[in-house]
Amino acid sequence: LNGLKHVDWSDSLKTMQTNWIGRSEGASMFFDIVGTSHSVEIFTTRPDTIFGATYMVLAPMHDLVKVITSDDQKEKINAYIDYVRSKSEIERMAEKEITGCFTGAYAKHPFLDKQIPIWIGEYVLKDYGTGAIMAVPSDDERDQAFAKKFGLEIIDVVDKTNYPDSSLSDKNGVMINSDFINGMEVKDAIDAICHKIESLGIGTKRINYKLRDAGFSRQRYWGEPFPIVF
Repeated sequence: LNGLKHVDWSDSLKTMQTNWIGRSEGASMFFDIVGTSHSVEIFTTRPDTIFGATYMVLAPMHDLVKVITSDDQKEKINAYIDYVRSKSEIERMAEKEITGCFTGAYAKHPFLDKQIPIWIGEYVLKDYGTGAIMAVPSDDERDQAFAKKFGLEIIDVVDKTNYPDSSLSDKNGVMINSDFINGMEVKDAIDAICHKIESLGIGTKRINYKLRDAGFSRQRYWGEPFPIVF
């Protein structure tokens, strides 16, 4: 990423490569799974929205899925995993229909005295991040669509009244329904939550990258740009 400052490429090409690398600042957190000794690790760029996390979604191929699935959900989970295996990753990311399956397991919310259901869904990929997410349907479009499809709780945690042109994903607004970070601007709330999870030993501030193994393709013209050394 730093090397892009020193190569003689166009700004548009550098931007494309920067987005491909995908540097993001956020926090890694652990959610304990109720009734087991296991915990699920997630990475989020929006730790400030933790109080709006109403469920979790694991990638269907996540290592914990078959471990935590309840007996009465095993048949449905296995059928759903077979369905997902029949599709390529590209097909799954392009999928417009919302699909998912409840594991029968619950996670303990790190800051609230409540349990949140753990689902699996094809929009979460095993090799992307930790292969698991905390779902905040009030502030993420995919989480919101998933929650509406399956009737899951939606809690507003960011008041964007002062930012009328903001989208759900924009990092601005004032925190609401969020306990000790109520009234804070988003950026201040992110710092406060990161400090809190580190002091509690349930997570840490972290920098993450989207970059995965390169997959070169012969599309029209060059496909992905790649360097040649003479």
